[in-house]
Amino acid sequence: MTLADTATTDSESDLTCARRPESAITIYVCVTCRGGRPLDLVPVPGEVLATATAQAAEGTGIVVRPIRCLANCNRGLSAAVRRDGAWTYVFGNLDPSSGAIALIDGAKLFASAPDGLMPWRGRPEALKRGLVARTPPFDFPGDS
Repeated sequence: MTLADTATTDSESDLTCARRPESAITIYVCVTCRGGRPLDLVPVPGEVLATATAQAAEGTGIVVRPIRCLANCNRGLSAAVRRDGAWTYVFGNLDPSSGAIALIDGAKLFASAPDGLMPWRGRPEALKRGLVARTPPFDFPGDS
């Protein structure tokens, strides 16, 4: 079974806890991303990134979930980093090997951010260059 096979099922490898603190982080990694590489390339680069990210997250409390598409195909390998009650960040152009550490390092920064924003200072370079979008939390009242 590949990571992509678990993308639509409840997987035992999912690191979700029954109770998650407000600062709990979930990283969604697109397992169908190919990053401009050939369609017949196996393993799929997105699966490689998802597996490496899950391994890098072990013991951190960060949840890594595979997802079949983030609709960011023109920006290479993609992942979204979210935290309850905070902004969600979408990143692209991630490297299948070094992107995992960047995602975990960024998630750790984000988890400790008191304002619900991922700090720019200290953010891995791949997450500075690869930022595609950030979306507000569901209860965001808007800017006045």
